[in-house]
Amino acid sequence: MDNEASASRCRIIVRSLTIWLVLIVFEILHGVLRAIALVPFVGEFRSNQLGVFSGSAIILAIAYFTIRSIGAISPSELLVVGAIWLFLTVAFELSFGRFVVGLSWERLCADYNLMQGGLMPIGLGILLFSPTIASKLRGNGKRVHG
Repeated sequence: MDNEASASRCRIIVRSLTIWLVLIVFEILHGVLRAIALVPFVGEFRSNQLGVFSGSAIILAIAYFTIRSIGAISPSELLVVGAIWLFLTVAFELSFGRFVVGLSWERLCADYNLMQGGLMPIGLGILLFSPTIASKLRGNGKRVHG
């Protein structure tokens, strides 16, 4: 691997991490707004279910507006970006839910269990592929070196 390719991969990873921070801030705000405006009317679990779809829309919008700045072009690069976002999001969700909010592992896992009505795997699938979807919607560009 040459130095230019290595530097390019490093830039993609750093930019992916930066955009993930933006994603997680928006998702936290999204969760707070749902807790205030939706939970009192439909309950926490149903609010979480609905939040998967509105949260996915937020993620796709952020990916759409930032994917070019990340610099990922190839399908494998786009998938790596999505995988980074997926790993960090699951780690954040589980850590925050368990150690900050104090939710039980059973309660946390309920959101991930499709058989119990948890829709989080759908949202995570959209998150994983959001860089690819955004890139396709924006039109695959050619990498500009320099």
